[in-house]
Amino acid sequence: MGIFKLILRFVKIFVIAFVGISLLWVLLYRFINPPVTWLMIERGFERKAAGKTWKIDKDWKDFDEISINMKKAAVAGEDQAFLEHHGFDFKAIEHAIKKNQNSHKIIGGSTISQQTAKNAFLWQGRSWLRKGLEAYFTMLIEAMWSKKRIMEVYLNIIEMGDGIYGAEAAAQNYFHKPAANLTKREAAAIAAIFPSPLKRSATNPTKFLRHRRYLIIKNMNRLGPLDF
Repeated sequence: MGIFKLILRFVKIFVIAFVGISLLWVLLYRFINPPVTWLMIERGFERKAAGKTWKIDKDWKDFDEISINMKKAAVAGEDQAFLEHHGFDFKAIEHAIKKNQNSHKIIGGSTISQQTAKNAFLWQGRSWLRKGLEAYFTMLIEAMWSKKRIMEVYLNIIEMGDGIYGAEAAAQNYFHKPAANLTKREAAAIAAIFPSPLKRSATNPTKFLRHRRYLIIKNMNRLGPLDF
């Protein structure tokens, strides 16, 4: 067998294995809650390297155990077209590209679906490989999960502070109450710290965050009921 055929055979086996494993992985997470993410582990080691204690504060809550205010705040602040698109908001992506051409501060156009795919299955980074895999897993979860499941996973695994992951841990740390009891203002305050929860505070907001919280509440009022 020639070297070219050998390489081609290896590539085919790799692709088939990767597709099969990824499909099974996504299907499992449709029914099984992700126990941990790459980001949680990475942040844990970063804390240890900085001389801090290992910390992964998370407490999974089912969809109906999270306040509708938190769900609305996430949609209002991160992805207002969440229930309409199929994983990608091309208008938001186009806006981000135009904005980034004339700004030193990079903004993203990622949807809640993309953020969920990235956090549940991948590592952090901006490489083309990682972005390509993010798009792939986004398409898979949009095809295999419901919007309700995507939101549930999103609100349970995303980073919401230093060592804090998910709405329940955030609600307890910031407002000393369960996520089910978050008010509109409290939920908006948490959503306002995305996507930089390590640099922003939900309970001691800057002028910028207070304005962002105001805009999120304003958008929440416009949303009306969310049809999951």
